[in-house]
Amino acid sequence: MALGALVGAYQEDDSGALRALYPLAGRTLVEYQVRCAAAAGAAPIVLVVDRIPPALNEALERLQREGLAVTTVTDGNEAASRFGTGEMILLIGDGIAPPAELLTSIAETAEPAIVTVPDDEPHRHFERIDGVSRWAGVALVDAQTMGATAAMLGDWDLQSTLLRRTLQAGALSIPLSPDGGEPVLANSPQELNALDRQLIVSSRGGRRDWASRYALPIVEEYATEVLLKTAIKPQRLIDSGVLVTLGAVLAFATGWLWAGMALLVVSTPLDLVARRLAALRLRPMSPRSTMRRLLWPTAGLTLLALGWWLSRDGAGWGALYAAAVATAFAEAARIERGRTELPGQIWLFSRRNAILGAVPLALFGAWTTAIVALSLYAAGSFFFAQYAKHRVQPS
Repeated sequence: MALGALVGAYQEDDSGALRALYPLAGRTLVEYQVRCAAAAGAAPIVLVVDRIPPALNEALERLQREGLAVTTVTDGNEAASRFGTGEMILLIGDGIAPPAELLTSIAETAEPAIVTVPDDEPHRHFERIDGVSRWAGVALVDAQTMGATAAMLGDWDLQSTLLRRTLQAGALSIPLSPDGGEPVLANSPQELNALDRQLIVSSRGGRRDWASRYALPIVEEYATEVLLKTAIKPQRLIDSGVLVTLGAVLAFATGWLWAGMALLVVSTPLDLVARRLAALRLRPMSPRSTMRRLLWPTAGLTLLALGWWLSRDGAGWGALYAAAVATAFAEAARIERGRTELPGQIWLFSRRNAILGAVPLALFGAWTTAIVALSLYAAGSFFFAQYAKHRVQPS
């Protein structure tokens, strides 16, 4: 069934500012709403406005650059004309910041439905439906009701009137689950502060190695918050990670060992920050991304380049051999482990663990020792992964 979305962006607060333009997750509330609707599969996405100030126009342009085309309308009839017959429409209230999971869930409902919250003190600003419940700011309506509402609207508020007519038509009333995420109704920018922090924290995701869990969180957190306010695309960070790593290959191969190590250290948080930016913008990165897959083999090339230079610089063939052994065992461990969660896996060989683990030895100029240590680390990780994955469980 086709799904569209109708988002309100016309209500102002006491200072005359549009609630839709309150800051959230490095952008604006309306951008967050549109991304949530798009993540739920809605297209077209129609924005109801009274006026388009410069800040709103800039937000719409940013969405368009991300491939999220939004149609703006100024009245109910124009809004109704944007949806096809039989289409279901996600209705997102003006000033509402809904959990993305809630929109995805209600979008799968086969008939019109309205999400409700209790009529109590914490929800006093939400629109009252009856004596026991209020509208949570999210609903699923049909295009026929939308068209009929627009035809008789007059001076009434579009969203409120559409909500009432949908209720009168017998729509499902779905109480919000107490243990689920709850929409936030923002009457001031400060009311979105807690959600803003929650979104940033929840984007951290799992950290599968000790480097990302213990050494990089501060850098990752700072970079995420700074870059969140920019137009940089997450894929550009992945591309940069590969290019920086290739730069390290060139540096090691030409004897610029410290430059190569510095470039590798710089590369370690880039994919973590990219993943978080993509999650915060509700456009997760594909694990099949070619550039993302290249991070691992290019890191292996740096090890081989370092071993090759050391073998020519007096360390003998053993340095290149140790680098080849480390690379082979690292790949074998990666394949052996796959996506299986192993006990103590954060301590196993990984790209970030290897880079940051080699830094202390590099500080003392023990480059050959570092390669030997990495070969032992990779071999130990492989044998441990093999044992942990295939050990016979006691009956």
